[in-house]
Amino acid sequence: MTSIAASLGIGSGIDTSSLIDQLAAASKTPKDNALKAREETNTAKISALGGIVGGIDGFATALGSLISGGTLFTQATSSDSSIVATTAIAGARIGSLSASLEVKQLAAAQSLVSANVSGTNSPIGQGKITLTTANGSFDITINSANDSLLGLARAINAAQSGVTASILEDTNGSRIVLKGATGEAQSFKLVVDPAADVGLQKFAFDPATYDPANVTGMTLAQKAQDAIVKLDGVEVRRVSNTFSDLIPGVKVELKKEAVGTTVAIGSARQTDAISQAVSDFVAAYNELKSMLDEATAPTTGVLRGDVGIREMQRQLSRLTSTVLSSAGGPSTLAEIGVRTERNGTLSVDSERLAKVLAEDPDGVEAMFNPGQTASSPLIKIVSGYGRAKPGTYTVTDLVAGDLTNPASGKIGGVAAIAAGGQLISSISASSKGLIIEPLGNLASGTVTVDLGVGGALQAIRDALRAAGGPLASSQNRLTTETKTITTDREKMETREASYRDRLVKQFTTMDSRVSAYKATQSYLDQQIKMWTNDDG
Repeated sequence: MTSIAASLGIGSGIDTSSLIDQLAAASKTPKDNALKAREETNTAKISALGGIVGGIDGFATALGSLISGGTLFTQATSSDSSIVATTAIAGARIGSLSASLEVKQLAAAQSLVSANVSGTNSPIGQGKITLTTANGSFDITINSANDSLLGLARAINAAQSGVTASILEDTNGSRIVLKGATGEAQSFKLVVDPAADVGLQKFAFDPATYDPANVTGMTLAQKAQDAIVKLDGVEVRRVSNTFSDLIPGVKVELKKEAVGTTVAIGSARQTDAISQAVSDFVAAYNELKSMLDEATAPTTGVLRGDVGIREMQRQLSRLTSTVLSSAGGPSTLAEIGVRTERNGTLSVDSERLAKVLAEDPDGVEAMFNPGQTASSPLIKIVSGYGRAKPGTYTVTDLVAGDLTNPASGKIGGVAAIAAGGQLISSISASSKGLIIEPLGNLASGTVTVDLGVGGALQAIRDALRAAGGPLASSQNRLTTETKTITTDREKMETREASYRDRLVKQFTTMDSRVSAYKATQSYLDQQIKMWTNDDG
């Protein structure tokens, strides 16, 4: 069956099908072109904004990683790292350091080993073993369900006493090995219930009565002991070979005993690394600014006039004058030689930077290694750098803790959580992450967490990217425009389809009427000819 559209023009002799196509195209094309232009513009804006958002994210992340890596901080040095290794603690300012350390003894964990049995699943005897550690006493029950070396190991591990059990196998059979934590106070013993099977007695051990010449139970492979060191001639003990509470700001790791050998502990400033970091910061800033300039160029910039981009440019332009440190030395990038040129780019005055680094290296480092300061000597800051957001927080009603009563007080206006002598800021307070230790009673004080370069850039990035922030709002506007364009296109397609349908209907009607007129005309022509012939 021939469709109406296909038969258009048959009656009238006019190519109405082509005419309809032309009329429909004339109506749709300009509207379609307008939508395509909107789509292209919006896509370009989304792409440019995505690049800029990625740019500031990458800038902030790279700078944060560089700073948190510690390569810009004054480093603790050791004259013999095979004996003592040292590391500066992030956020600590160790400055000039001079100390001597002698390692007399390494900390060790108590380790016991049993006699060989034929296999891990062979019966060892049933009954109860009491395991006593620094964490308390734990009953280990061996019955028909776990009567084996493997069952004993699993039962000890399940007790979570601080002692771990493992199985060693060799050509002589299987043995159980028990190991505690390092430190003399972490020694442990195993007492077998007298009513237990005789086979369990070989797993008994008491360090107070242990005789290596007459072993009836477990064998002591290694005794629990503290690390013993001499710091500047003063002997001190630690329960671990790694500790951070002996030399302020320095993590110490003991590698081996070296009685009679003194290791010199010092410090090395990273002035070259800081100089390079300043140059890298300026280069990254200028690269981001170039992206912003291109996107906001007066005639070609796809994001010219965008509110979010303007706010980003405004905040970034203030970076060189932002106060980054309260250490008392240089506090802004401008003070160490980072200057803003007429075109808005940054440059480094190398001579100025070198001069400030020579005169106040601690002050320059503080801008990259932001510190935490308290308004009173009665407030000891425990949390490390990066725990609390930069800012100044009020602490009130501080009461120092003792062996009987925990510390108490408020941080950021909210009651702090007591942990012995320390106070942990509530997660509901703006100061969350801050941990302090009151050294005395204090009605009111403050704790200041400096911004630093990384914190300043991160604060700008967070403010711009926050929900409802300038960049987030710009992204939402472009997303909304994408949806609007899709809706407008659907409406246009519907309207144009209806218009074409009307054209088809109208031209079909016209074609029918023209065909009828032509039939009438043909009839009249025939009649006239007949009349004319009759008269002749």
